[in-house]
Amino acid sequence: MAARRLIGQILKAHGVIHEGMVQEALAIQREKGGRIGEILIGLGSIQPADLARGLADQAGMAYLDLQTSPPEPAALSRLDAVTARTFGVVPVSVSGRQLTVVLADPVNAAVLSDIGFATGMEVVGAIADEAQIRETLDQHYRDEPTRSKQQMKELVAEFSQAGGKFDLEDKASMAAAAPVVKLLNYVLYQAIRDKASDIHLEPFERDFKIRYRVDGVLYELEAPPAHLAVALVSRVKVLADLDIAETRLPQDGRIELAVGGKPVDLRVSTLPTMFGESTVMRILDRSVVSLNLESIGLGEHQLAHVRGFTKLPHGIVLVTGPTGSGKTTTLYAVLNEANREEVKIITTEDPVEYDLEGIVQIPVNEEIGVTYAKVLRTILRQDPDIILVGEIRDRETAQIAIEASLTGHLVFSTLHTNDAPSAITRLADMGIEPFLITATMREVVAQRLVRRICSKCRTQYTPAENVLQELQLTAAEVGSAQFAYGKGCEVCNFTGFKGRMALAEIMTLDDRLKQLVLDRASSSTLHQAARESGMKTLRDAGLAAVFSCQTTVEEVLRETFHTG
Repeated sequence: MAARRLIGQILKAHGVIHEGMVQEALAIQREKGGRIGEILIGLGSIQPADLARGLADQAGMAYLDLQTSPPEPAALSRLDAVTARTFGVVPVSVSGRQLTVVLADPVNAAVLSDIGFATGMEVVGAIADEAQIRETLDQHYRDEPTRSKQQMKELVAEFSQAGGKFDLEDKASMAAAAPVVKLLNYVLYQAIRDKASDIHLEPFERDFKIRYRVDGVLYELEAPPAHLAVALVSRVKVLADLDIAETRLPQDGRIELAVGGKPVDLRVSTLPTMFGESTVMRILDRSVVSLNLESIGLGEHQLAHVRGFTKLPHGIVLVTGPTGSGKTTTLYAVLNEANREEVKIITTEDPVEYDLEGIVQIPVNEEIGVTYAKVLRTILRQDPDIILVGEIRDRETAQIAIEASLTGHLVFSTLHTNDAPSAITRLADMGIEPFLITATMREVVAQRLVRRICSKCRTQYTPAENVLQELQLTAAEVGSAQFAYGKGCEVCNFTGFKGRMALAEIMTLDDRLKQLVLDRASSSTLHQAARESGMKTLRDAGLAAVFSCQTTVEEVLRETFHTG
């Protein structure tokens, strides 16, 4: 089998770059990661069309220029808008039973079989410039969020018309039916377009609900009839390589697919209920999660403080908060900041959610005995500088994390507590001696996520007295400041919110706090002392976000409490 040609060498053969340009791009790749082709575009060495031609040559596929060879109307009519946008492809020509579609990256050529399912045709792939594909999709397949109900009705109608063509008892044939494929593609596309984190397929006695979670809040999609639940769940189970005949036991799986031309990872969980299998798909879309500290939403002073964590020589840094408060994302952003050629970083996580370039990541698998504690012991023999432990769950894991810190390592981890001072008492409850806590603990960050007001429909207002009372503020403290809310627009799906930001309280263990820990002081005493040392509470961070018109009063009241 011939070796796959490197894209740099192909572009050289095409005469668009020379060896010096390749070496410059390779140097940047070694330092920062990324794809050679994209680096060359960033350097101005090549144009996007040059890269598309090179990728086509590398994959042995044809290259098409959509400006000089626009798609045929007959081809466009063969592929619905949902499928085209879901897979990020454009149908360009049709010849008998053969449909030619263009895509931006040959890596996504696996979607051609799914498009064949949806169209009932033999599908051939070609390569085109990604920007041209986006423009053509916008031109011929308008993406209108307000049409979602109508689109669902059309897909359900198509499914109902095709219902007589396959056996409702044959789950495999249902899962492979073109209307089912299109219906699930539509649900996935809607959720990923709206940057959802989870999709819920929930069967009940008389209806079937499809909901997805955006910015921490569940929204309901226009749902198909209840009798379609089995078909949709079966399709999900086929994609996740689960046993579609087994409906009595919970199952877990994983789906890797391309949506909008970009790779997306779905973690699938099925759970038997009285009326069928409840299915939840966790969407791990790297393009949604920005792994840099600036995007988290911390204030200027807090951002500088957190950035300083990476310069600590050793010790433990904890991020605390409830499930879904963004702890792991914050730690990933910190690790990205610390990720340099001279620093070795190893993580152990359950599960590994996002691949981080240049960082060794180890998944926990407790079913076969690969626990946090066992992995952590092994990590210490791998000569790391920085260690991330996904979660400190028990005394054994905490003890090994402390040992790692005492032997000169910087350890990051998470813990489930309501505020920063409570992390100290939680470790003490696990049986960790106070002198070990004071010897190793450097920083504790308590975090919550609140929704950001949509920048397109943000509207300012002067807060009424009752609003100030809820925040326990006086008119004098507010002065002439105005608060804000989102009116709702198409950009934010009429919710008034777009994205989320972190509220954080950061507790640094100074000498006074360490003495209180040694004296086994309560968390309330530690909290008071930390505030006197300058710690800003979660409510303080929330008020700052309200005053800067980034979030609403209601969001802050929901996620924080007044500590006096």
